[in-house]
Amino acid sequence: MPKVLVVCGATASGKTALAVECAKKLNTEIVSADSLLVYRGLNIGTAKPSIDEMQGIKHHLIDVASPLDNFSVSDYEKLALPIVESLLDAGKTPIICGGTGFYINSLLYKSQFGNVGANEEVRLRYEKILEEKGCEYLHELLKNVDAESAEKLHPNDTKRVIRALEIFEITGKKKSQQQDAPIPRFDFICVSIDYPREELYARIEKRVDIMFEQGLKEEVEELTNSGVCSDCQCMQGIGYKEVAEGLQNGCSEEEIKELIKKNTRNYAKRQITFFKRAQNHHVLSPENATVETVLSLLNN
Repeated sequence: MPKVLVVCGATASGKTALAVECAKKLNTEIVSADSLLVYRGLNIGTAKPSIDEMQGIKHHLIDVASPLDNFSVSDYEKLALPIVESLLDAGKTPIICGGTGFYINSLLYKSQFGNVGANEEVRLRYEKILEEKGCEYLHELLKNVDAESAEKLHPNDTKRVIRALEIFEITGKKKSQQQDAPIPRFDFICVSIDYPREELYARIEKRVDIMFEQGLKEEVEELTNSGVCSDCQCMQGIGYKEVAEGLQNGCSEEEIKELIKKNTRNYAKRQITFFKRAQNHHVLSPENATVETVLSLLNN
């Protein structure tokens, strides 16, 4: 059975280019794992790969949701997992490429929900809270009773957040106390490109400058004019949130740009920390991040 290849790591580290080169060599397809690339109309601020950048390689899970939609980790898993399994069944090596760790983990692992039976009444109550007050409020409820589980679960992974709350309410014990480790679904390796921190920051800053040259401000204005309000999930993404709020508050373009750079640097640090904990993770220097190196790791 072929392994699954995961190209992960910090934003602006060259994941897409490496994944495309590997896909060409392996004659396979790429499954995007980016929480903003799923949205149609969010192109510039997401650095969505162009047709030229895709180089004829099929990319899945891009432009699959309306910018008006809420799109959860469970939604991602439901769409992406059958694609990964189909590629494996065809004898191909699926390439998962992106920087959203919760998306990647939803494909790589079966998450156990503990041995506690379901309680439909409790679950429906939390689903109603979700509907009325949103995923962030629900996640905060979990954080108050089981901070460790909340740390491991993205607010958008509402299915598992509700299950953790359900377990606590039924048993009075935290889900995190059950020590139910995730079970790998596939044989996989992860690779990421490790730029020196200052070089990575320079790449981030250059990317943000290019986004503004390409019309990020106009893209946000177009989304807003089409009915995508600041409360929509997609508008919480870095780049979109700062532009929308900055335009509303009369900030200069330079102020907005600097805030996006700062927030993106901070996000990159969090991504690096997250992926350091990944299993079967190989950190490559920019010079060593080649198709040959990756194929060698795959074949070991």
